[in-house]
Amino acid sequence: MSNAELNELKHKYVAAGAASPATAFAARAENAEVWDADGNRFIDFAGGIGVLNVGHRHPKVVAAVKAQLDKVMHTCQTVMPYEGYVKVAEKLSHIVPVRGHAKVMLANSGAEALENAVKVARAATGRSNVICFDGGYHGRTFYTMAMNGKVAPYQTDFGPMPGTVFRAPYPVPYHGVSEDEAIRGLKMALKTDANPKDTAAIILEPVLGEGGFYPAPKSFLEKVRAICDEHGILMIIDEVQSGFGRTGKMFAIEHSGVEPDIMTMAKSMGDGMPISAIVGTDKVMDASGPNSLGGTYTGSPTACAAALAVMEVFEEENILEKSQALGEKLATRFKDWQGKFDCIDNIRNMGAMAAFELVSDKDNHTPNPELAAKLCGKAREEGLILLSCGMYGNTIRFLMPVTIEDNVLNEGLDIIESCLDSLV
Repeated sequence: MSNAELNELKHKYVAAGAASPATAFAARAENAEVWDADGNRFIDFAGGIGVLNVGHRHPKVVAAVKAQLDKVMHTCQTVMPYEGYVKVAEKLSHIVPVRGHAKVMLANSGAEALENAVKVARAATGRSNVICFDGGYHGRTFYTMAMNGKVAPYQTDFGPMPGTVFRAPYPVPYHGVSEDEAIRGLKMALKTDANPKDTAAIILEPVLGEGGFYPAPKSFLEKVRAICDEHGILMIIDEVQSGFGRTGKMFAIEHSGVEPDIMTMAKSMGDGMPISAIVGTDKVMDASGPNSLGGTYTGSPTACAAALAVMEVFEEENILEKSQALGEKLATRFKDWQGKFDCIDNIRNMGAMAAFELVSDKDNHTPNPELAAKLCGKAREEGLILLSCGMYGNTIRFLMPVTIEDNVLNEGLDIIESCLDSLV
């Protein structure tokens, strides 16, 4: 079917809140390129919002999923377990930097991982409250919506949010929130809203994802860890977007050396197959009773096969080194643009988790979300899939596959520069 025919079906049958505003429908993809239903080619700088760090349809992952289809597609692992689930758990236990011996629960999505992380933390501590951070993004289920540090569009139409979720500032000096102010705000939240003896967990992203690609300083993460230890609160690190090689290490928290009690991950864990994980210290993960965690499809055989293949790809193809190298290439180009265009400011990257701000006034750091929207729209017209994000909607974020070929990368970056030339 053509793009036009598919758009007619979308408007007629897909709920407006779930329908994509894009009019081109993906028909096939390879590494960092996608072709639509009409045969038009796009360079993918979005990576399915951080899902495709090893590229669209990596051959090793495709082969692993196809091989699994010839064996078992589903039993529900709580009814009859299978090798893939325990193998993924074993692998994650060895590579995820939580305190002590790690145990694992698999789920289907990032939001589901965060929901279960809170369940585990409550069971382990006997407490209810959680503290999250401004700008954080954790999902679209009701409790994760309550944890999100941004109202629109995630909470706007859905009525009251669940309680016992409290908020603290995230350190973003560029927008006026220093590390000291963020720590002061966290300590104040523990005094004014979330009594420490009732607080199960402090939950944060080591690099904000939807919130703007701002990395938390090492010293800030160390101080949060110390506050958790002081009050017997569990530290939960959300690596759904920053994990699996995006920042040049397998997990962004490794840049700090801080060991959390629980970590969540998803997205590039399965290279497009739906899988997520909650990994935590064994005593914490074992705190809830029998059959208290799980789901019909959690850790499905095909998704586990994909995850195991992804981890082999990391080992065999030096993905972490490629992520660092990609980040350096992006940083170099961003620096050139910052000098050329008055609208580009606050360039930053941690490995290949890279971004810059579009502003109308550099001196005052005035966000320009209108220009960001125009740039993403113009880039799409020119065959480049590009995303904005951030509390003010003015951050351009880069999530192309780490495996992108240099010629495709440069072609995409040239499109951005050309679009900026025409827009400003």
